[in-house]
Amino acid sequence: MSALDIRAEAPDSPASRACLAAYFAELDRRFEGGFDPGTKGYTDPKDAGVFYLALRDAQPIACGALKRIDAATFEIKRMWVAPAARGQGVAKALLAALEAEAVRLGATRIVLDTNKALAEAHALYRKAGYREIARFNDNPYAHLWFEKTLSA
Repeated sequence: MSALDIRAEAPDSPASRACLAAYFAELDRRFEGGFDPGTKGYTDPKDAGVFYLALRDAQPIACGALKRIDAATFEIKRMWVAPAARGQGVAKALLAALEAEAVRLGATRIVLDTNKALAEAHALYRKAGYREIARFNDNPYAHLWFEKTLSA
């Protein structure tokens, strides 16, 4: 298996757009009632503070973004791993890269929301030290909210 390349990428690059399209299509299949990426609660990728891609053999296999909430807090958005790349540590590596970037940008706290259908995501976040918190946004697709305290 070739090395994983995790890097910041323009959210409107062809590779980013392809990754986001696959992510949105999967959410549409898995969410009760489907998914509309234009629905309030999902910001445009250009609004994210930093957009990351994970690539293997120059092909995008995962993505995730950081959106600044305030001086000390970032929110993880659009975290997704292609089905063929799951179980290979890609999500864990991407999550660690996003957390490291948030710390580099001055964050001491990171938050995220997720849908009840994404049990594997819930497990990933809990294993990575996230704890469930009260609702902090009005995302109509979210059922669970998490936070983690970050340290340098």
